Amino acid sequence: MKDEISTQKFGGFSAFAWWVLAYTVIVIAWGAYVRATGSGAGCGDHWPLCNGEVIPQDPSVARLIEFSHRLTSGLSLVFVGVLFFWSTRRFANNHPIRSACFMSLIFIIGEALVGAALVLLKLVAGNDSVLRAVVISAHLVNTFLLLFWLARVVYLASGGRSYVSVNPRLKLNLLLCMLGFVITGAAGAIVALGDTLFPSESLAKGFAEDFSPAAHFLIKLRIWHPVIALAVTMYILIQCFALPRLFKGEVSQRWAVVVGGLVTLQLLGGVVNWLLLAPLGMQMFHLILADITWIALCFWYFGVGRSQGGYA
Repeated sequence: MKDEISTQKFGGFSAFAWWVLAYTVIVIAWGAYVRATGSGAGCGDHWPLCNGEVIPQDPSVARLIEFSHRLTSGLSLVFVGVLFFWSTRRFANNHPIRSACFMSLIFIIGEALVGAALVLLKLVAGNDSVLRAVVISAHLVNTFLLLFWLARVVYLASGGRSYVSVNPRLKLNLLLCMLGFVITGAAGAIVALGDTLFPSESLAKGFAEDFSPAAHFLIKLRIWHPVIALAVTMYILIQCFALPRLFKGEVSQRWAVVVGGLVTLQLLGGVVNWLLLAPLGMQMFHLILADITWIALCFWYFGVGRSQGGYA
């Protein structure tokens, strides 16, 4: 199946779309750094102001970290807004790029609202409530949906073809891969929170805490992430092997190899993260790799089907 992408398809718009996608991944990683360092309360419970000020006058390290995250997140919103505005000038009303830009704008606004909720409800720093775990996982789901639509913009703006005829069985299998990956990511976000609030001194002690009846619920949930991750990885790898053979000409072999390699690397990264007791650098690498893997899954999904002309 030919699925070559030409980065010259829409010139400057395509280049800017790639930039916005890459920048968004960096901002997401910086958000993980804020959580892992416990700096989420650096600006107090004020939002969008930082400790009641537009620019902190006497910033601590935590305040600088949180303020920089708000600043970079705000720029991300501006960039997506520019992308949408540009699309309204560049493409017709019914063009799929314009629709994808609009959905990207919706979900980047969602990111801002979830971030505001975390601050205003004081679900930061040492908060270990069920509500924080729920909001953190919802934040991850919204982030993946944002990346889905930004990846859609990039795919189409870079010359990726849009299909109107997709085998329902093929589409279902790929959607299950993506759903499983989202569930794994949401579980991972909760585990990362637990690792931050309740770090283990050793593997043996951490394993014992996982099964202790008296352990905090965030600790008890840690065991489920690797179980889910292993099951989902195996399912995706099976699909990477089987789908190009079962649906020849309808699904990309190249993207199957890329996705298969990335999910395998992601699983190995999770093992290393666990063995090293989740150090900050490894947590951030694991998250960035998850975002890249998700984007590759999206590209694989966008290219399935037989071209019939028109837009999907």
